[in-house]
Amino acid sequence: MTTSDFFDELETRDPARREQMLFAALAEQIANAKANAPAFTESLAKVVPQDVASRAELARLPIVRKSELMDRQKRGAESGKDWAERAPFGGLTAVKTGQLARIFASPGPIYDPEAMRPDYWRIARALYAAGFRRSDVIQNCFAYHLTPAGSMLESGAHALGCAVIPAGVGNSEQQVRVAAEVGPRGYIGTPSFLKIILDKAKEMGTALPTLKLALVSGEALPNALRDEFAAAGIQTRQCYATADLGLIGYESVPGEGLILDEWIIVEIVRPGTGDPLPDGEIGEVVVTTLNPDYPLIRFATGDLSTFLPGTSSCGRTNRRLKGWMGRADQTTKVRGMFVHPSQVAEILRRHPEIAKGRLVVGRDQAGDTMTLKCEIAGGGNPGLAAAIVESIQTIAKLRGTVEFVAPGSLPNDGKVIEDVRKYD
Repeated sequence: MTTSDFFDELETRDPARREQMLFAALAEQIANAKANAPAFTESLAKVVPQDVASRAELARLPIVRKSELMDRQKRGAESGKDWAERAPFGGLTAVKTGQLARIFASPGPIYDPEAMRPDYWRIARALYAAGFRRSDVIQNCFAYHLTPAGSMLESGAHALGCAVIPAGVGNSEQQVRVAAEVGPRGYIGTPSFLKIILDKAKEMGTALPTLKLALVSGEALPNALRDEFAAAGIQTRQCYATADLGLIGYESVPGEGLILDEWIIVEIVRPGTGDPLPDGEIGEVVVTTLNPDYPLIRFATGDLSTFLPGTSSCGRTNRRLKGWMGRADQTTKVRGMFVHPSQVAEILRRHPEIAKGRLVVGRDQAGDTMTLKCEIAGGGNPGLAAAIVESIQTIAKLRGTVEFVAPGSLPNDGKVIEDVRKYD
């Protein structure tokens, strides 16, 4: 390996040194959030920034959920105050609206800020790992209208020194003509739209000989589709990013997971809680960003994943996520009432004898059923079962039953609520 194989020296840091530097920066970020983001001034009022020096201490801080972003922004919009007078973005940003470069509207709606800094979303690192280099021309097929994806990738490409064709989504025939006549070296967009372009090029009898690289995101990349792109001469890599956080993880070697970005701290927690899970357990991805303009601390993405052991064969030393493994919000309606993962977590918390639990929602002739499957060393007893049933009734306001199962028998898939009802 040579230094040119890496975007910067941060990627090959000693892991212990990285952890030390991240938590030193986190103390500064918490102080910044408390001083400049009104929502965090309130929620972190009793937190001393320098005291949050480890993952155990970080885990004591409150979780911020996407629904909270929507609620806070909606309350601000309905406050009747002039935009310039109220805390922007629900009080979660540390800059004023006039200091921003762009304001996006994602589905929800959620308004996302982009500050006036190069590569605000930190995407250049993922592009570099995918093989892009200075002076490459890239056809950007992410959407540019209201949502941030197009701008996110474009700003990363510009930071890398690449020229961008702002192609957006749709118009596949025109996309083929542009690719054939301008000759981009790479594509960025969803994998499904790259397939549409290649299929349209085949239909038109148009060769795309310059297209050699692709960085895809926004949806799954099946191995069969990656192989199809490889057969067309295109090396494809993935990245994982969100409009709230920017880059979270990126691929360098296919099949070796997503390497974490250098400017975030990632935890895997039990869905519905802020409780970290042991390495290897599937849970919700929670991210703390060191972005000073939008200092989201312990932001729950709603995505499921797990950490992979060891480091990548490419030489980058940061931790890796296995990839997107589903959604963490398993809220289910039972007998007309919603049951949330946080309620299941509270039931488990009340009974420390339960090593792991899973609420299975089914249906019989009398209607919906709920069974809490509990891993209990030694098999449990009737008294414990009765106490857990009472907790289900108290917390979920619904009747349920309990089934004791052997430790290690419940699947490691991140589910705390499993709906097995048939709707045919």
